[in-house]
Amino acid sequence: MVKLYIIATPIGNLEDITFRAVRILKEVDLVLAENVIKARNLLNRYQIDTKIVKYEQHSLTRVLDRLISILKEGKDVALISEAGTPGISDPGNELIEALNRKLNNLSVIPIPGASSVSAAASIAGIPMQKFLFLGFVPKKGQKFFKELIEYDFPVVFFETPYRIIKTLEKINNLAPDGYLVVMRELTKQFETVYRGKAREIIEQLLKTSTKGEFVIVFKKEYEG
Repeated sequence: MVKLYIIATPIGNLEDITFRAVRILKEVDLVLAENVIKARNLLNRYQIDTKIVKYEQHSLTRVLDRLISILKEGKDVALISEAGTPGISDPGNELIEALNRKLNNLSVIPIPGASSVSAAASIAGIPMQKFLFLGFVPKKGQKFFKELIEYDFPVVFFETPYRIIKTLEKINNLAPDGYLVVMRELTKQFETVYRGKAREIIEQLLKTSTKGEFVIVFKKEYEG
């Protein structure tokens, strides 16, 4: 049985990693990483010297044959994303699917941990028993926003610092009374949480900062 570990890593604060994840990263023969520099910083933090190979969206064809050979040799491999849990808004799922087709004896083992989606849901302060995750807002997002305001349950999505204000303006135009929890730089030094209607949060962001990565929870109707 050949093993591919899917390991969740911190989304910001390097202390947010499990004991099991650290142990597996030490034990495997190879770590596939979306961002080699960030991966090396993390591994150095925990005195891990495992070899790192870059793996990103466009490198599947290039690394697949080599990876299959490594796994067939009985070596264990770990996959980590730039931050958080692989396979969510990154190319990890493509790798797993390709290896499952090529290897009959592949065991894909999740090592759970940090996730910006679950972190956001945990502090939203609204019922999150059922919610929809939509990933990053697409560049051509008109359909995205029309669908967003149709859902009766909370929606979680990501946005970049370059488009956060425009995204909130679109939400304000379509659902001015909708309730949002906008989280900036979760787990990091400048972590900030904004709650309220879109126009209120725009005002707060313009007074503070739009720098950093954003996770947003939107609810069409909620007395927050």
